[in-house]
Amino acid sequence: MADCRSCGATPLHSVLDLGDQPLANRLRTEEQLAEDEPRFPLHLTLCLACGLAQLTHSVPPQELFTDYPYFSSVIPSLVGHARSIALRLVAERGLGPDSLVMELASNDGYLLQHYRDAGVPVLGVDPAANIAAAAEARGIPTRCAFFGRDVARELVAEGHRPDVLHANNVLAHVPDLNGFVAGIATLIGEHGRLVAESPYVKDLLDQVEFDTIYHEHLCYFSLTALDRLMERHGLVIEDVERLAIHGGSVRLFVAAASVAERGPRVLELLEEERGWGARDREPYERFAQRVRELGHELVGLLDDLRAGGSTLAAYGAAAKGSTLLNTFGIGRERLSYIADASPHKQGRYAPGTGLPIVPPERLLEDRPGYVLLLAWNFADEIVAQQRAYREAGGRFILPVPAPRVV
Repeated sequence: MADCRSCGATPLHSVLDLGDQPLANRLRTEEQLAEDEPRFPLHLTLCLACGLAQLTHSVPPQELFTDYPYFSSVIPSLVGHARSIALRLVAERGLGPDSLVMELASNDGYLLQHYRDAGVPVLGVDPAANIAAAAEARGIPTRCAFFGRDVARELVAEGHRPDVLHANNVLAHVPDLNGFVAGIATLIGEHGRLVAESPYVKDLLDQVEFDTIYHEHLCYFSLTALDRLMERHGLVIEDVERLAIHGGSVRLFVAAASVAERGPRVLELLEEERGWGARDREPYERFAQRVRELGHELVGLLDDLRAGGSTLAAYGAAAKGSTLLNTFGIGRERLSYIADASPHKQGRYAPGTGLPIVPPERLLEDRPGYVLLLAWNFADEIVAQQRAYREAGGRFILPVPAPRVV
């Protein structure tokens, strides 16, 4: 891909080329281990015109999302995060039985369930058939579709006009970025409000969160890039909040430009980004150099621990773990397995490395000396859950922004 996914500018500036990698959420069965594993380019670039960091290669969405192993409700802190914003918006916007709340990429109903429980009608949209079925079983009406202009028109024609439209951690996933946002503008009109969350690129750079780069994440957003994207489709970011979740995110409150304007926090963060250079090469080049250093530090630590007689495992068969392990060449020769709390992942094998995915109870049974925490964005929650393992002498290794033992 030569043109910017957002503004169409060219050329794009190369930031970090991680080579050809397997799909991060393509967990394999034992039978599939003998098969060739598809790999695709994983190359991060920057548009110097609009400030959008992005991948050069798009894997077809049907390859990524038709049967999806990520169920949001497995993560208690994520459910709590969703409940908090739902209850807040019910109160702030006076939502009730005559309102409608929708979510794009609604997953298994982890967020919409809180609106439903508050008596607010809901509708989810998600392309993964297995996920949509799980949401329906939970009592969350879900349209199984890839959202865009056409689906937005269909929903409006059917009378679906949301008062609140959520889009959490989905903007980064869509190849047709402009079609997706155009669909949002169609759906909310002048009446509704978009509440969107996306990982924030400044946190990625500062905390060396390179492992959040994988094929599902096509874009890595600054507010500068988001502001220009929304403006192109007649939308305006009214407010923005910085969040700690997922290693650092931004929450946007968006409305039609005809009924809203940029608020003070939006203007302040845009000015801050001008200061650190959201559209400049230098911050991204420093980040790329730090990734290379991190690889040497982490592999060196693991090898030193093994040389000292320690056994090693990992925790969290997260997509980010696939990028980290495959980029740094960490596999079965260093780790015994990956523990994960999701029953949808247990019994499968991690992409590229072929590491088996097992229940967390194995940590206490086997007592590996050290566990590499791949799902570091939920570190506090996981470490607390594994208190018995730690009390038995086990230690966790946090890989970013620099390897450290806790």
